[in-house]
Amino acid sequence: MDTVDIGIAVTAGLLVMVVLGMRVAFAAALAGMVGLIWIFWSKKGYDPEDFGWALTVAVKTAGQVPHSKVANQALSLIPTFILIGYLAYYAGLTRALFEAAKRWVGWLPGGLAVSSVFATAGFAAVSGASVATAAVFARIAIPEMLKIGYDKRFAAGVVAAGGTLASLIPPSAILVIYAIIVEQDVGKLLLAGFIPGVVSALIYAALIVGLALALPKFGPPVRGFTWGQRFRALPPALPIVFVVVIIIFFVYNPFGGEAWGTPTEGGALGAFVVFLMALARGMRWTEFKSALLETAKLSVMIFTIIWGVLIYVRFLGFADLPGAFSDWITGLEQSPMLTLVLILLAYAVLGMFMDAIGMLLLTLPVVYPAVMALNGGEFVSAADSTFGMSGPMCAIWFGILVVKMAEFCLITPPIGLNCFVVAGVRDDISVQDVFRGVTPFFVADAITIAVLVAVPGIVLWLPSFV
Repeated sequence: MDTVDIGIAVTAGLLVMVVLGMRVAFAAALAGMVGLIWIFWSKKGYDPEDFGWALTVAVKTAGQVPHSKVANQALSLIPTFILIGYLAYYAGLTRALFEAAKRWVGWLPGGLAVSSVFATAGFAAVSGASVATAAVFARIAIPEMLKIGYDKRFAAGVVAAGGTLASLIPPSAILVIYAIIVEQDVGKLLLAGFIPGVVSALIYAALIVGLALALPKFGPPVRGFTWGQRFRALPPALPIVFVVVIIIFFVYNPFGGEAWGTPTEGGALGAFVVFLMALARGMRWTEFKSALLETAKLSVMIFTIIWGVLIYVRFLGFADLPGAFSDWITGLEQSPMLTLVLILLAYAVLGMFMDAIGMLLLTLPVVYPAVMALNGGEFVSAADSTFGMSGPMCAIWFGILVVKMAEFCLITPPIGLNCFVVAGVRDDISVQDVFRGVTPFFVADAITIAVLVAVPGIVLWLPSFV
């Protein structure tokens, strides 16, 4: 077997392990180690006496991965973004945000569900983790919806789907991971996610309003708020806006000239500002400790996945599977746009068996070079490209598309992590109930992805100014 055949065999074994239920981090690390040993041993003709040598070289090669790749300053964004979200929750900013959304849009058909979507979108602007967003609003929004007669399945589905918005709206941990894998500018990618995230929230809201109009008892509106009550609800929610403005100004400097700091420094500053707000609102030591522990747990989970998958990625480099896949993709006698759509559909299928971060880490080293090759290469100009955009802009556009697919995977059975989180927070709602409740949002996500594919300017407009 040549190295490409070994790569295909080991990848097939990895997929089998994941489908059987092994954690992505451990399955990827095991597959990567086996693959490295296999390749090095094959170079010695499978001589039994050289197996020890192959094992030693494979262990040394894999052992360099955790430090060399994870000692990346950009990755420090992840815990700071997550910490911002948990501190905002314990500071009471999330409840204030939900209350403001309820008073301003609750009068719409399905108004409380629409309020939940807009509140999760607002919280996503200070939290980089979809799981954290879903957990927070499962405690806040679901009781309010159940109180006025919403079906518990739909109420849970709204929160699970709304939580996915944190994957796109900056700051986003998944976008940071994508940027590091494909070696693109973190700041531009974070900026690119803003408008698509807003569009996704608006499409969710339109879906809810449509369902409520078609089924009058589906989502009763919330009325009775005066204009005075609405305006009084805004000041408690303004700290969220304040934090977002601080991070954007610090990282992107809208006044022109050099940025005032890196995204990492912006995330740290945002966390510090939210910490001060939480102290001002009376956060106690137990709440602060809970925020730190929750941040540590989620960060460790993400970094463990990164470590394991990077061993597999190192093996892919030796197997030359990314190059072979790129050659195969570019050799297909069909429209490049059709090929891109088929790649996105493949992500939808993979998302049924993998968590979002693991899926991106496993596939991007192979898929990203193929998509860049479809467009004409990483350094192609817009005039000479297939998709009508330069190489760096294509990398940003594809990043938003693939992260939106990752959002989709957060609510698809049987692995949909957000659904398990919502069910875990609410003892009265089963996982099956949540999966049934998110079903309408599959249509909304499909529409969003179609819009982003058809109109790339939605993604690329803001990054074009940086």
